[in-house]
Amino acid sequence: MKAGLKEKVVVGMSGGVDSSVAALLLKQQGYDVTGIMLRLWTEPGKECENSCCTPEAMTAARRVASMLEIPFYVIDARDLFRKEIVEFFFDGYRSGITPNPCVRCNQVIRWGFFLQETQNLGASYLATGHYARLEQGRDGRIILKKGLDEGKDQSYVLSGLTQEQLRATILPIGDLEKRVVRDIARNFNLPTAEKKDSQDLCFLAGDDYRHFLRRMVPEILEPGPIVDVNGKKLGEHTGLPEYTIGQRKGLGAIQEPYYVLRKEIETNSLVIGKKEELGSDTFFIETMNWISDISTSFPEKAEVKIRYKAPAVPASISLRGNGAICVKFDNKIRDITPGQQAVLYDGDVCLGGGIISQVAYK
Repeated sequence: MKAGLKEKVVVGMSGGVDSSVAALLLKQQGYDVTGIMLRLWTEPGKECENSCCTPEAMTAARRVASMLEIPFYVIDARDLFRKEIVEFFFDGYRSGITPNPCVRCNQVIRWGFFLQETQNLGASYLATGHYARLEQGRDGRIILKKGLDEGKDQSYVLSGLTQEQLRATILPIGDLEKRVVRDIARNFNLPTAEKKDSQDLCFLAGDDYRHFLRRMVPEILEPGPIVDVNGKKLGEHTGLPEYTIGQRKGLGAIQEPYYVLRKEIETNSLVIGKKEELGSDTFFIETMNWISDISTSFPEKAEVKIRYKAPAVPASISLRGNGAICVKFDNKIRDITPGQQAVLYDGDVCLGGGIISQVAYK
């Protein structure tokens, strides 16, 4: 999906290789390119440890922009990010779910606030270094597809975007493999060519999320009972947010191999069970963002990812009267986690996604 030459494009630059090459490719294609980095909130005292918008990352992005002879600016979004993303993260754990702040950040910050800022600057498009592809369908709708390099595919974290947001987006490296992106950066001597990929949530500054929660919101880590599926008390937990669905280790002095099955926020109980008790074949999404048009053909079958790095598993899809959808697998799937984004695919086409609201246990 390309705009006409010399149309103005803002590239969200992170100081990494992907956004650097995205800017380079757009410049080569004749666009009027401007690089902008968002300055996001960081825990006080850890500004140099974040996985984005550190002073080092800003310097790298500025150097790339200078080499490409494009303007470069930094926009301060710290207060908005703290309010909309970090508080969302805290609120999720307060309510007993495991939130996905990256999906929300793309919805609210990058393709909300940032997209609006780019349009205020007169840009026609926002471009990023995400590994995903956009095409225009016969009906005029934008189709979101997996990146060519499926090992790096990021369509999952873009599944919450609307047609309007996708229509204003360019993803220059979605048709490339990561090794090719690095080769391009090396060939042009970009200073970001060998920079490692970021793996963690940017605002954790490389720390474990449990430590972060204990420093920032210790009041939500209230100890409580560990129980089996019949309600029998087996031990004490140190706070529900410190545990993840499917976790085996870290359950205290319990001798037998137990796993975390679910969290019961009403009683502040951590429910554990044997390996054969893990998983479910059914879950629900209350608010689904459909990228595809379901008005004429509802997808009764799809491949579903329940986490970013999870494989897509075939499932049956049914629409509920309140607009929610029910996802049913042929067999039990481990680690279905309320609060995480479930994303539906038809081959390499992303149909849409939504937050897992409830898991059906038998």
